[in-house]
Amino acid sequence: MFETTAYEMSRRVRGTAVLTVGVSLYVAFIVWYFSLLDPSAYAQIAESLPPAMLDAFGIQSIGSIAGWLGGQIYTFLWLLGLGIYFAYASAGVIASDIESDRMDLLLSFPVSRSRLLAEKFAALLLPLISLNVVVGGVTYGLVLAIGETIDPMHLALAHLLSIPYLLVCAAIGLVLSVLVDRTAIAERAAIGLVFVLWLVESAVGAAEDFAWIQNLSPTHYYSPTPILLDGSYEPMDVGILIAVFLGLLLASQVLFQRRDI
Repeated sequence: MFETTAYEMSRRVRGTAVLTVGVSLYVAFIVWYFSLLDPSAYAQIAESLPPAMLDAFGIQSIGSIAGWLGGQIYTFLWLLGLGIYFAYASAGVIASDIESDRMDLLLSFPVSRSRLLAEKFAALLLPLISLNVVVGGVTYGLVLAIGETIDPMHLALAHLLSIPYLLVCAAIGLVLSVLVDRTAIAERAAIGLVFVLWLVESAVGAAEDFAWIQNLSPTHYYSPTPILLDGSYEPMDVGILIAVFLGLLLASQVLFQRRDI
């Protein structure tokens, strides 16, 4: 049981380790840079940026370490960078096996399509959990190392609530993976779609006449900076992300069941 998940996870161990170390090093640079800046520089940075950019990158209270991390790491790297990564990674879950004709062999074993899809997708939990646990711990340790303080519960909550968002991004890639035969096309489409959805929330949503478009983007339902600053979030937004994830997962199951391999 779960042999497919275990095998797929074993293939992701090295990539997960490299990604986790890379993100941790980036966090270390951002925290170190914060320790070098003069407090008055933060206000000047905020004043020099247009309101649309402030909203896009979640730059709120950048004079505090929580606001700085929210704008420099979680709003950009977590929302856009990791959102694209998980969409890209899941886009190859099925498409790569179909393109290489490996799917015929997999389906010849006594395993249903729904279980195969679920187990292969579940392997993404390895990088998802590893990144949140390790990077969260590293971030907290680095903040303390430079003599600053951040509420550990707020930091943990920001990571915990990022999971539904990242699952939605991964599910977007999964749907594309069962729709497209070629892996490269599925991966590029997943990257482009997540980027456009992020852009819709950060740029198009700034225009009042088109504010309703924000509701189409999963980014609209996860705002890490307010969570880091005071722990504020909307439980309904979390519910919406979970519902969207389950809906996309169900859609991928239905599409994969009906697909002619």
